[in-house]
Amino acid sequence: MEHYLDNAATTKPCAEAAEAVVRCMTEQYGNPSSLHRKGLEAQHVMEHARQQVAAALGCKAQELLFTSGATESTNLALRGAAAAHGRKRKKIITSAVEHASVRQTLAQLEQQGFTVVAVAPDADGRYHAEDFLREVDGNTCLISMMLVNNENGYRMPVEETFRGVKRKDPEILTHCDAVQGFLKVPFRTRSLNADLISLSGHKVHALKGAGALYLRQGVRIRPILFGGHQEKSLRPGTESVPLIAAFGAAAEKLSQTVQERYEKAAQLRASLIAQLRTMEGVLIRDIPDASPYVLSISMPGYRSEIILHYLEQREIYISSGSACSKGASSGVLEAFGAKPAEVDSALRISFCAENTEDDIAALVQGLKDARQGLVH
Repeated sequence: MEHYLDNAATTKPCAEAAEAVVRCMTEQYGNPSSLHRKGLEAQHVMEHARQQVAAALGCKAQELLFTSGATESTNLALRGAAAAHGRKRKKIITSAVEHASVRQTLAQLEQQGFTVVAVAPDADGRYHAEDFLREVDGNTCLISMMLVNNENGYRMPVEETFRGVKRKDPEILTHCDAVQGFLKVPFRTRSLNADLISLSGHKVHALKGAGALYLRQGVRIRPILFGGHQEKSLRPGTESVPLIAAFGAAAEKLSQTVQERYEKAAQLRASLIAQLRTMEGVLIRDIPDASPYVLSISMPGYRSEIILHYLEQREIYISSGSACSKGASSGVLEAFGAKPAEVDSALRISFCAENTEDDIAALVQGLKDARQGLVH
C-alpha cells in the first residue's frame, strides 16, 4: 500500500481537476484567442477558472494573471516590479529563508545594481515584523516574504510586516509567496496587505504547469516576456486552458473545506509528533503556530538520502527538504539554526487531508526499522 507524505512537493490531482483537463482536451480545445466558437468556448472556460481561483483567494477576477506556475509568477512579480519602480529606489528587502525562486531572482537583480537585504531569524529561530521594518528606508522599492516556509512550515509575520511597511511608505510594493499557504492556512488577500501574491496549482490538487499571480488593482509592473496580448500583455503566449481549468476546479473544491482540512492536517501532525517522541534519536522541529501541513525532523547519524530510499522500498514517500533543491541543502534549515549533522539527516513530512493514521503508522514503523537496520 502506498503512503504518500510529500504533499509540499506536489499533490495528487483531485477528481474535479482531472475531469476538467479531459473535458478541455476532448471538447473545449480551442485557442482562447481565436474568434470562432471553439475559441470563445475556451475563453469562457478560462475566465470561469479565473473567477474560481479569485473567489478562493478573495480578490477580483481582473486582479489575477495566469502563469505556468509559482516560479514564473514570482519572476514576473519581482523582476516586473523592479523594472517599473526601481529606477530611483534600489533596495529590496526579503528573508533569508525564501524559496529558491525568490532567492535566485533577487540574486539576478543584485547583478543589475539592486541592493538585497536578506533578514535572518533571531537567535531563537523566529521572525518579527520589526526585524524587517528597521531595514525600510527611502531607497526601498520592494519587500518579498513567503507566507509559510516550505521546509519546516514556519508561518512568517507577513500581515504585520506588510501593514507596517505600508504605514511607513505606501509606495513600497509588497510581494508574498503564498504557495504553501493558499487553501491551506486561512487568510484573505486584503489582510495580507500584499500587492503581489504568487500561487501554484499543483500544490492544491490541480496539475503541474499552471499558477497565478495576484496583481492588486492599480499596481504597475512591467512584463518580462514579450509576444502577444494575453493576460493583459503581462504574460504573453497561448494559455494552457486544460491546466487553468483544472486549477479553477481544484480551487473551488478546496475553498469550501479550508478549516476542515486544516484541522485534519493538525490532527495528523500531532499524532505523528506524539509517536516520534517515543523514539530515540529523533529531533522534532515542532514550531509553535506553524502550518500543520509540514513537519521537519532529523535523525542525526543517518543521511537523509539513505532514509528516503529505505522508506521508498516500502512505498513510503517523504522528502529531505525543498523538492526544488534536488536533494541538496537549500540553506533554509541552517538559517533557522539547524546544525550541519541535523541538516544532513533532515526529513520533511508534508500532509494533505487525504492522509490517514495508517500513513502515520507506516512512516513511524519505517523510521524505527531504519534505525535498527541501517548502519550509521
